Amino acid sequence: MFEQLIDKLQNSTYITLETTPPHSARFKPVIDTIAALELDKLVDGFSTTDNPLAKLKYNALFAAQLLQNRFNKPVLATMSMRDRNRIALQSDLLGANEADVRAILALTGDPAKISDQKEAKGVFEGDSTFLLDIITSLNSGSDLMGKPFKDAPETIYPFAVVNAHARNPKSLQKKMLKKINHGAVGIITQPVYDIENAKMLVELMESANRESEQQSSATLILGIFPITKLRTAQFLDAHVPGIHVPAYWLEALENAADISTDEEYRVGFDLSKKLFDDIKAIHPKIHLMTANHFQIAKEILA
Repeated sequence: MFEQLIDKLQNSTYITLETTPPHSARFKPVIDTIAALELDKLVDGFSTTDNPLAKLKYNALFAAQLLQNRFNKPVLATMSMRDRNRIALQSDLLGANEADVRAILALTGDPAKISDQKEAKGVFEGDSTFLLDIITSLNSGSDLMGKPFKDAPETIYPFAVVNAHARNPKSLQKKMLKKINHGAVGIITQPVYDIENAKMLVELMESANRESEQQSSATLILGIFPITKLRTAQFLDAHVPGIHVPAYWLEALENAADISTDEEYRVGFDLSKKLFDDIKAIHPKIHLMTANHFQIAKEILA
């Protein structure tokens, strides 16, 4: 399953769909919605998020296992450094491994101070590259201290993330290079909203791979988050570091919002769909994020 996903990532068209586990003891309703829309037939795999914005959600590793069992499609399970020390990280990876959850998206994680769990403390023994190093160690058959396992884990496939925008593009290349050198096989960008931005990121990744110490290269995966509301575009552009929404998107959405909510949605969707199609034509490695608005995902992918 995972070997086929990596082959598609490196040699073919690759599309994954993000899922966000809910603040609930059940993940099955999310899976049922995906099944009803037949989204599993339109993607190569899924991802599960790990308590984004430090808000309590259903566990990403268990959610990944449920998705895989239902659709027989590989899932990237996100793990953040915020909530676990090195003991827990290794233990979770070992348990997930036997459950065949073997693609891990390594994140540093949002700060605990913004959590909805009062007085929660962040662990943060390191940033996401430390988790990548742990995966490298486990893939060698030993724990982080070099002690061999009685039964070695199956291969774990590490993924990482990078911003989509920076005032100095070379800073993005340095971040890409760092994560390549720590073993990432795929690097997912934050959402992009301009085809020229996408082309620049592809070029930066090519440069980073040429500079890498690794024998194998990593593949860039362009993130897409459809925007159908002006206020969403304004928030992302103004308040989320590493994301830039072009002025022509903001202007088009503002003009449409002055007409009606339906027109605002139509214009935003058309811009998002065109971007998806344009990116797929030049670099068909895409991670689609819709905050569980799966009907939009269906319309984008159809």
